[in-house]
Amino acid sequence: VCFFFFKQKTAYEILSGLVGSEMCIRDREAKDKKRDTWWLAYVMDINDDERQRGKTVEVGRATFVTETKRYTIYDAPGHSSYVPNMIMGAAMADIGAFVISAKKGEFESGFDRGGQTLEHLLLAKSLGIQKLVVIINKMDESSVRWSKERYEFIKSQLTPAIVKYGFNVEKNVTWIPLSGLTGANISKPVDKAQCHWYDGPTLMELLENIELPPRLYEGPVRIPVLDKLKDRGTDIFGKVHCGKIQLGSKLVVMPYKIPAEVSAIQNMDDQYVKYAKAGENIKFRLKGIPNEDFIYKGCLLCGPEDLAACFQVFIAEVKIVNMLKHKPIISVGYQCILHLHTLAEECTIEKLMGVKGPKDADFKETKFAKEEDLIKCLIRTKGIIAAEKFSVYRQLGRFTLRDEGKTIAIGTVQKYQPLKENATQQHLIAGKAKGQSLYLINSH
Repeated sequence: VCFFFFKQKTAYEILSGLVGSEMCIRDREAKDKKRDTWWLAYVMDINDDERQRGKTVEVGRATFVTETKRYTIYDAPGHSSYVPNMIMGAAMADIGAFVISAKKGEFESGFDRGGQTLEHLLLAKSLGIQKLVVIINKMDESSVRWSKERYEFIKSQLTPAIVKYGFNVEKNVTWIPLSGLTGANISKPVDKAQCHWYDGPTLMELLENIELPPRLYEGPVRIPVLDKLKDRGTDIFGKVHCGKIQLGSKLVVMPYKIPAEVSAIQNMDDQYVKYAKAGENIKFRLKGIPNEDFIYKGCLLCGPEDLAACFQVFIAEVKIVNMLKHKPIISVGYQCILHLHTLAEECTIEKLMGVKGPKDADFKETKFAKEEDLIKCLIRTKGIIAAEKFSVYRQLGRFTLRDEGKTIAIGTVQKYQPLKENATQQHLIAGKAKGQSLYLINSH
């Protein structure tokens, strides 16, 4: 199960009881660098830059187990500058852990227009996360002191936003108060002397019993590439969204249709295994790739019998959610960044096919669209991408549009324009003119 955290210390506290010796090492490392109070962050912030600055930049990965489930934690960067990395991690998740600070002032600053709280909620839903665990953290802080009134106030402020972005509060959202610093209500219940009003499960009990999304074990293989490592071969990090692979499986790297073969598979505990199926996060080695540049973050690995779609032009249905103040409308020619599964690609809106306002009954023709409008449009990406229509496979047909570091819209791929027969040659010529590697691309 992939469990995605939007904050750090709670994730580290979950791991602390499972990797005690490593926690001691991280504590010493923090003290050596005079970062005593940041020692928990050293568990998953592993590069020197992150530790020095005190900010998560890359998506951290770790695992823990309950009695019946094995979880992979993806620790998200919370800072607005690193949201693109956060999006790639969230695209791998089954469950979102949305950690909110109960400290007075901190919740309010994250909830205003310039904060990250609402954007993270929006991104979680747009990337396909259905189950949400809302963790009210820092309940032990001196301005809170496990106050039921503060807990209920935060719930009342967040619930309308959660409903607005499409989550079913009754079925798919769970609330839990805890302290990531002391560990209260994570694996052991909070002391009744501190919090007499809460009688729900601990976080670990909740994760043990939470209902998981259905898996597509029998479908065609789909593995978005999250990261790669070149070390005597090509090692790929990713999540098996659909189907299963085993040692010797034949795969195709899309969009370039490069054939490859699976020569080794490791789970997130670095244990070698013989196979992996839908829902598992893995590292695996590929052989047969002529150049490591042929595979990168955003590529899609498929089985040779059923390839994903490859295209540059597609029709989308897009909901505009938060336009920039100095760019309040979208019209033909609007340029932004498309985020789709682990892919980030420049794109242009080439045609507005219809706009439906909040009070409109149907789409109508117009030359521009504004915040809260739903639009049908034609989008062209700078390069060829591999994805699916939303109707075929939802997780690989959802996307977000971002501009100047802000999420402005969410959408779905409705139809795509197959590549023309001469698209390969044109792409090769363009790559040669720019001095890039020449990729072998077949039309689809």
